[in-house]
Parts: sequence; structure tokens; C-alpha cells
Amino acid sequence: MEIKTMTDEQRKAVALEYFRRMDRGESVLDLFDEHAEFCFPKWGVAHGRARIGQLFEDLMGIVASVRHDIAHANIIQQGDLVVVEGTSSGSLRSGETWVAGVTHAGRWCDVFEIRNFRIQRCYVYLDPDYGGQDLGRYPWLRRREAAEAA
Repeated sequence: MEIKTMTDEQRKAVALEYFRRMDRGESVLDLFDEHAEFCFPKWGVAHGRARIGQLFEDLMGIVASVRHDIAHANIIQQGDLVVVEGTSSGSLRSGETWVAGVTHAGRWCDVFEIRNFRIQRCYVYLDPDYGGQDLGRYPWLRRREAAEAA
């Protein structure tokens, strides 16, 4: 396997392209190495491009649209690592919406390892309960809902 040297700017460009494609509703799979790892909360770790494709298919089964505010994202780089922290807004197929700073969902942090112009590993850290439906386990969501209705 040929090793291709990358600059920090090139690694950053790959990570930002991932978010841009997601926001346009386009596939991100060709950004990943064939043997990449991808972790999403409540789904687990997908190993390899085929399983990553299944993960995104499952996710897009509930998410209708998403917009990442990458213009205001925090980006930290060290070697092959690119960490992107930011906010998002979007809608679910059920019709519910989220907006970071307005609803409880929408803040996230993604940790990428990028080598050879491909994402080797991406771990996503966020609350996947975009619609705030997990009221039984988190009573403060119910209190917030009641306060907003008043």
C-alpha cells in the first residue's frame, strides 16, 4: 500500500467535505478507507465501508435533513487526528426538528483519523435523541418541556 503524505489543511478539507456532503444529502462513503471504523452513539462501531454504509442507511431512516454549522466549528489537529466540535440543526422523518441552543440536541464532536486522503476512523459524540423522546430516563427533559409550554 502506498503511503501518501498529507498536510494539516488537506486533512481538515477531508473532514469538512464529510460534513458538506452530509448536509447536501450526498453519500460520504468514498471518503472512508475500505477498512475504516465509524462509531455512532446507540449504534456502535461499524468496521469497514459496507458496515459504515449500513450505519448511515439506518441513520438516514430517521433523519430527514441535517445542517452542520461548520463555519463556527472548533477544529483541533494533531498529526492524523482532526477533532471537529460544533452545532447542527435538522429534522427527523417524523417531522420533529432540532436546533442547537434551542432544543437539547444539536451539539456534537467528531474525532477523525485521516491518512492517505481517506477517513480511517471517525467516532461521533452526541446525543442521538434528536427529538427529545427519552423522557422516561431523563426527567429534566419533561420539566423543560413543561416550562416551555407555560
